Amino acid sequence: QVQVVEFGGGLAQAGGSLRLSCTASGRTFSDYAVGWFRQAPGNEREFVAAISWSGGNTQYADSVKGRFTISKISANSTVYLQMNNLKPGDTAVYYCAASWTLSFSWNAPNLPNKYPYWGQGTQVTVSA
Repeated sequence: QVQVVEFGGGLAQAGGSLRLSCTASGRTFSDYAVGWFRQAPGNEREFVAAISWSGGNTQYADSVKGRFTISKISANSTVYLQMNNLKPGDTAVYYCAASWTLSFSWNAPNLPNKYPYWGQGTQVTVSA
């Protein structure tokens, strides 16, 4: 089993920055592909960004391209989501998810069903 945990949510002003962290216990987290998703009240969960186990492949939602950066440090088994130029529309609960399957085949990492392991989520609120 893999237990995924997110850190770093909070309150920011529009134009500001936050950095989310994701780590896990139970398995070698660095071997997993990791995705970030978010869900705003009344909306479905949507894809934000994903990174392959090696860090060599990344994918972003169009809404965050150029503003968010996903990265990983294998040494400490942590994946980061650096969020810059935040907008009120970025307000949501952000979830980190891990996938063993995507480590073998980097295919459609934007699909939630690719990820069997999910964290509890961390709230990000951006004020105008």
